[in-house]
Amino acid sequence: MSVDLTQWFARRTARMTSWTTFSEDPDLISLAGGLPDTSLFGADNHAALLTAMAHRQSALALQYTPTRGMKALRECILEVMAAEATPVDPHRVIVTTGGQQALDLLCRVFLDPGDVVVTEAPTYPGMLLPLAAHEADVVQIATDDHGMRMDALETALEELRAAGRPVKFIYCVPTFQNPSGKTLSLERRHRLLEIARTFDLPVIEDNPYALLRFEGDPLPTLLSLDEDGRVLYVGTFSKILAPGLRVGWLVAPESVLDKVDLGKQCADLCTASASQLFIAEFFERGDWRAYVDAQVALYRDRRDAMLALLPETLPAGSTWTRPNGGLFVWVDLPEGMDSDLLYEYALRRSVSIVPGRVGFARPKPVHHDFRLNFSACDEGRIATGLERMALAIRDIEHQGA
Repeated sequence: MSVDLTQWFARRTARMTSWTTFSEDPDLISLAGGLPDTSLFGADNHAALLTAMAHRQSALALQYTPTRGMKALRECILEVMAAEATPVDPHRVIVTTGGQQALDLLCRVFLDPGDVVVTEAPTYPGMLLPLAAHEADVVQIATDDHGMRMDALETALEELRAAGRPVKFIYCVPTFQNPSGKTLSLERRHRLLEIARTFDLPVIEDNPYALLRFEGDPLPTLLSLDEDGRVLYVGTFSKILAPGLRVGWLVAPESVLDKVDLGKQCADLCTASASQLFIAEFFERGDWRAYVDAQVALYRDRRDAMLALLPETLPAGSTWTRPNGGLFVWVDLPEGMDSDLLYEYALRRSVSIVPGRVGFARPKPVHHDFRLNFSACDEGRIATGLERMALAIRDIEHQGA
């Protein structure tokens, strides 16, 4: 008889849940996970870079590196930030194991159990994981077509202050938001920083998708608009290069980086050396902007293919976003349709979606919304996946008839 080790789990583990939808089932068409199309990189290019790295820097690739990251990789990060019209001091950058680790480290540094964090509604499901693990009290702010509503944000902060519940930080994905695909308008970006200044709050800007813009003019990052050092910027190579490399970064004041550095030492000592050198090699030998441009062209076509098919896929009364970039479309079903039920029936038809509840810290009894991803499948698989989803919808309708 085995000992039940779960009796010694920390209380916080009861709040930890999974939302990931990755699968290796070849028959499943995933319109769920935020997967970029890594086939664009090409096997020959991949092999050439690995060979060059092995010949030039094999010993270093197999060695520990500084916790804050290799100089060569940090220079690549500065180049990406410059493309975002956001020049930064290299001493304010720490390399992390994906953007996800940066979010977890910020939660580790800032949060005590019961602390209040403000996010959009819905918010990035992956951020809800560390918030739950660190026992935060999440307050979510309604959004519209222009992103987080600033009137609702200001009202919520005033009510929290009046109730004696101090807020630790505001978290948002301002550009092509995950999961909704919405973008915070320029006016609201300025207003968000004004509100943060008024209430003296840090702002975490999670910005994985901004370079994946299909149309329209780029908007300034919150970090570039920040005048008093309260914006903490999280970036990643996962969406503009390859997620399997697991390399991201955080831009923050030195006082914050000192603590994040210690947290990262607790977690993994340093980000994988081989991944850092691989990216540096790619930036030196290749054209990373051309690679991103190729992604943008591909994803634009796939977005258009998905949007063209949604009217014949979804029931009457459904609405959806038309993102100007990024990876996601957010769908609202008509009253009476449960997206959790659609998720279950869609899986029976071998197609997956992300049900809307995973973007909410306090899900409602019934959610009518869900997320679709268009970057990971070609137009043919998108069409087949949506055909299967239409059949799943009909299955639900017949069940209720």
